Amino acid sequence: MYLSQDIKPISYLKAKTADVINSVNENQRTIIITQNGEAKAVVQDIKSYENLQNSLNLLKLIVQSEDDIEKGNIIKQEEMFDNLEQKLFG
Repeated sequence: MYLSQDIKPISYLKAKTADVINSVNENQRTIIITQNGEAKAVVQDIKSYENLQNSLNLLKLIVQSEDDIEKGNIIKQEEMFDNLEQKLFG
């Protein structure tokens, strides 16, 4: 992160909205918007946002899986495949 380039006041966003949008899409770097000296918002290109959301969803699945293992909520692999075959092929 380049603080001098990636943190901008809200007045900058108001004055140069199109430039900010073009910049985040071209260089795929997030820009932090400040208001009264405090970070208040983030401007990010859509692809980076989607990647972030996908990563978070995968992490949630891992946490849920670890929780299931700790609680003993597991089944044998063969049983799982048998269940899938029954659902898919009747």
